[in-house]
Amino acid sequence: MVQFKRLDHFHVCVPPERLEEAKIFYADILGLELIDRPDHLFSSAGYWFNIGNVQLHIGVEPALPHSIRHTAFEVEDVDVARQLLQENNIEIVEEPVIPGRKRFAFIDPFGNRMELLQLI
Repeated sequence: MVQFKRLDHFHVCVPPERLEEAKIFYADILGLELIDRPDHLFSSAGYWFNIGNVQLHIGVEPALPHSIRHTAFEVEDVDVARQLLQENNIEIVEEPVIPGRKRFAFIDPFGNRMELLQLI
């Protein structure tokens, strides 16, 4: 049996021509901390960000259609997060109700699905 300790990072992809736009979205709109990426180790461009005690890694590949694949993050105030995303015209996806959780998903401008939830 594998003994998991924590989530270290997750990786999403954006079309190559939209990489700088992705950097702006995640850093300036969502307010994530841009961190150093050892670019010399990789054959393609990308950016890394801190999200609490995990990292978001953004890489490049051709655009893909929407998917139900997603990463979910617990946030302090899901309503504040929703408002911020709506103010920036980000597509909101309603999720089925799960007792004890207030949640929704959004589609980032590059087609990646992300879920935000608040334990209630």
